[in-house]
Amino acid sequence: MIKVGIIGGAGYTAGELIRLLINHPDVKIIFVNSSSNAGNKITDVHEGLYGETDLTFTDELPLEKIDLLFFCTAHGDTRQFLDTHTIPDSLKIIDLSMDYRIESPENDFVYGLPELNRRRICAAKKVANPGCFATCIQLAVLPLAKHLLLNDELHVNAITGSTGAGVKPSATSHFSWRNDNISIYKPFTHQHLGEIKQSLRQLQNSFQSEINFIPVRGNFSRGIFATTYIHCKVELDEIKKIYEEYYSDHSFTFLTDRNPDLKQVVNTNKCLLYLEKHDDKLLIVSVIDNLLKGASGQAVHNMNLLFGLEETVGLRLKPSAF
Repeated sequence: MIKVGIIGGAGYTAGELIRLLINHPDVKIIFVNSSSNAGNKITDVHEGLYGETDLTFTDELPLEKIDLLFFCTAHGDTRQFLDTHTIPDSLKIIDLSMDYRIESPENDFVYGLPELNRRRICAAKKVANPGCFATCIQLAVLPLAKHLLLNDELHVNAITGSTGAGVKPSATSHFSWRNDNISIYKPFTHQHLGEIKQSLRQLQNSFQSEINFIPVRGNFSRGIFATTYIHCKVELDEIKKIYEEYYSDHSFTFLTDRNPDLKQVVNTNKCLLYLEKHDDKLLIVSVIDNLLKGASGQAVHNMNLLFGLEETVGLRLKPSAF
């Protein structure tokens, strides 16, 4: 039984992580740390878990009692915590913030995209969970990078649900603003671009082209729908074979012959991909749930790999029928 702790337990990703872990056959949650909610029941914050757990939040950190520590903290907080606390040598870490996604000699975190780094994750001690946009976009183009086919600028438009903005209300996340509305933010400068480029260059060292990324705020709760296009002269049938081969031994990413709907992946850990050719333009549609495949589901996938479990354990989730 894997004994886990969670730091930063009140947000959306933490709520989804708790939901997955309390239903995981090989996991026991030892503590969920939240200084602002210490003493309160988990269900006081994550009301959808009524009847599933009696856990309460704590401000204590019994690190010596756990095998794995999840960070569901704000960006910057994980690094600060690790700099100011003594971590048991045997403790494994999965960080859902962006603090360690860019690999460097100064840290020993492995970038936790299983479709790229599965073998490295299996042997790792610390994993940096990818960003949600980064996951959706990378899965759309990794097979092209492996075959050295990223030889032009990438053009990406991706729309995300309001949960991507976090649980704390802001001027652009209140219902009255978000409903019946759509807007772009951080065009060409989004913080996930660095990790995307890092992964693409891992497979195709020659990739130096621009990624023209336009992130969009959607008027729905969860999910990411991304469209990416690039100039590519390879025939569509051959490209499909490249994608099918790349993802043939991966459990959550699938190539579909029908243009997907976002609802097909919401509440699942799946990524669906769809390909079209228009003359020399290759269009790739990719869809994921930002809270699962883009965050907590991927974190559990990484946990399964870290501890030698079958990678789909606890993640056989099904979308709504409607």
